Amino acid sequence: MKIAVIQLNSQDDPEANLAVAGEWIRRAAQAGAELVALPETFTFCGPLDQAPRYAEPVPGPTTRAVAAVARECGVYILAGSLHERVEGQAKPFNTSLLIDRDGSIVARYRKIHLFDVPGPDVESDNIQAGCEVVVTTVRRRRFGLSICYDLRFPELYRELATRGAEILFVPSAFTMQTGRDHWEVLLRARAIENLAYVVAPNQSGPHPPDRDCYGHSMIVDPWGTVLCRVPDGVGMATAEVDLARVAEIRRTLPALDHRRLGRY
Repeated sequence: MKIAVIQLNSQDDPEANLAVAGEWIRRAAQAGAELVALPETFTFCGPLDQAPRYAEPVPGPTTRAVAAVARECGVYILAGSLHERVEGQAKPFNTSLLIDRDGSIVARYRKIHLFDVPGPDVESDNIQAGCEVVVTTVRRRRFGLSICYDLRFPELYRELATRGAEILFVPSAFTMQTGRDHWEVLLRARAIENLAYVVAPNQSGPHPPDRDCYGHSMIVDPWGTVLCRVPDGVGMATAEVDLARVAEIRRTLPALDHRRLGRY
C-alpha cells in the first residue's frame, strides 16, 4: 500500500483549510497513493478557546466533504483530526477519523491524552478527553489510531500493537519548540519498540494566535528507518508500506513475544 502524508499550515478558516486539504488529497491520489493521511486539526488550527465554536457533529459537513473526495479519488483518508461536537456534552472531542474509499467512516478515535502543559493553550480547558483505544482492519491491514500528544505515552502504542496494529497513525500539530528535539526520536522509538510502521502527518509553520508547528511529517518503518519526510512548509511525501516487512521483523526480532508481563 502506498501511503501519503500531507503537511499543512491550517489556519482559523475551516472552509479555506478544507479546500486546501482536498487539493492535496487529489495530488496524492494522482501520485498513486492509496491512503492519504492529514494532520491534526486540519480544518481549524487557531485559538483553542474558539474550537467549540467550530466543532461539528460526526458525520457532519467536514466528514461529508472528505467522504466526497475519497469517493472521487478512490482513496482511503485519515482525516487527521477535527473538533467533534456530541449532543449533551459540554466540550467537543479532538477526533480522528479513517474514511473508506466509498466515503464511509471506518474508525473514530477521540484523543485520550490532552495537551495540558503550562501556558495559554491548555487543551482540556476547551476539549474533553476520549477513553477508547482504537484498532481497525482495512484490507487485511491493522491500523492503530492516535493523535499528537499521545506520542509521549508508549503504553498506548504497546496496547495498539498488542491488539494487532501493524501501522500506527500519529496525526499531529507538534510544536516547534519540542519538535526540534523530540518529534523524530519519539516517532522512531514508537516504531522500533512496537515493530510497526508509523505514519505521522504534521502541521507546519505559524498558526494563530502564536503557535508554531514543526512540520517534518514522515513515515517510519518497523526497523526505525525514516522512509520519507516533508521538511518545512506545506507539501506531501509518499512511501510504500509492506506488511510482509512487519511480519519478517516481528519473526526475526520477536520482542513483543518476549514480554514478561507478570514481572512488571
